[in-house]
Amino acid sequence: MTERRAVLVVAALGLLCARRAEAQTVSDVLTFLLNNETVQTGSVERDRQAALATTTTISRALLTNLATIPVPSSSSAFVYSLNPELGTVERLSQNFGPFFVERALTAGKGGVSFGLAAQAFRFTSLDGQSLRDGSLVTTANQFVDEAAPFDVDRLTLDINANVATFYGNFGVSDRVDVGFALPFLSLDLSGSRLNTYRGRTFAQAAAQAHAAGLADVVVRTKILAYREEGAAIAGAVDVRLPTGRSADLLGAGTTAVKLSAIGSVEGSRWSGHANVGFTGGGPARELSLSGAVAAAATGHLTITGEMLGRLIDARGIGAASEPHPTVLNVETIRLLPEGDRLTEVSSVAGFKWNLTDTWVLAGNVTIPMTHDGLTAPIAPFIGLDYSLGR
Repeated sequence: MTERRAVLVVAALGLLCARRAEAQTVSDVLTFLLNNETVQTGSVERDRQAALATTTTISRALLTNLATIPVPSSSSAFVYSLNPELGTVERLSQNFGPFFVERALTAGKGGVSFGLAAQAFRFTSLDGQSLRDGSLVTTANQFVDEAAPFDVDRLTLDINANVATFYGNFGVSDRVDVGFALPFLSLDLSGSRLNTYRGRTFAQAAAQAHAAGLADVVVRTKILAYREEGAAIAGAVDVRLPTGRSADLLGAGTTAVKLSAIGSVEGSRWSGHANVGFTGGGPARELSLSGAVAAAATGHLTITGEMLGRLIDARGIGAASEPHPTVLNVETIRLLPEGDRLTEVSSVAGFKWNLTDTWVLAGNVTIPMTHDGLTAPIAPFIGLDYSLGR
C-alpha cells in the first residue's frame, strides 16, 4: 500500500500546466505532442526514444500516403495510332481508361495531353486506432491488479491534406510515352494531449502546423512492348524527385524509382488492366499490385472501377508495456513502432465524361479496404484532361 501511495504522489506532482506550441515544421509538432512530460515512467530517456520512434513512424505513414500518391494515368483519355495501310490516325480505344492504374496503350506519336486534378484527404485512423476522438494512448502507468491505467496521456490528431496535381504526357513515338506530374500539397496538422489522473483530466499540450508547397515531382516513361488484337503489354519507369520539403512532410527527401509491368485487354466498349510494380527509395520500399476495369456506358461516358494494393516495408504503431523501473506492481505503457510490413488496399470508383471535343472531366472516390497505415475514410478526386486535337 505504501508503494502505491508513493506512485500516486509522484504522479500527482508530475502533472504540468497545459502548454501551447507553434512549431516551425510539421515534424516539430508531432515530436512536441508525443513527448511525455507528465506520466512518471521512471525513465525520461526511454520516453524520448519512444517519442522519436513514434514520430518517425507517423511521419513515414503520412509520407507513404502523400509523397507516393498515385498520379493520374498517362494516356488516360484519348489513345491513337497510325494505320500504316491507310496512312490515317485511328483511335484505339472507345473508353477513356482507368484513373490510377496504367494501361499498356500509349498516346501515339505526337499525342499531347495535359490535366489538372485535385484530391482531398481527411485522415482519421492510424493502424486501426482512431486519431480524432482522443482515445489514442501515448503513455500510461497501470497497476497490475487494475483494469485501467491510473495515469494516462491521450492524443488527438487532426491531419488534413489537399493535393492539386498538374500533369502532362507526350507521345514520343507510337510505342514510347514521356510524362510528368507536379503535385502541390497543402497540409494541416493540429493536435492536443490530455492527461487523466484517477478520473481527473488535465490539458497538457496543444500545437498546430501548416505547410504548403511543391511535393515530390514524378517523371514517367512508358514503353509499349507488344500489341495485337486488343491485347497489349508495356513497361514503365517512374522517378520521384525529392523536390518537396521533407521537414514539413511535403516530400520523402530521397529519390524513389518505381518499375512497373503493365498488361491490358481492350474490347469494343470495355477494357481490363493489371499492374505490378516495385518501388525502391523514397519513404519505404514497396510492392504494388493493382487492377482496373473500364466500360464505355456511352460514347462520351466511361465508368471505371479499380483496386489498388500495396505491400510496404514499414512499421506500424502499437502499445507496448514493461515493468516500471522503480515501483513494483506497476506497468508502464508506451506507444511504439511494431511489425515490419504494412498491407494497404483501396478501391476506386468513378467516371470519365467527354465534355466536348478533347476535354474529359474525371471524378472518383477512393475508399480504404484495410486498416494498416494512415487512412482516410474517403478521398474524393476531380480532374480535367485536355488532349491536343489529332
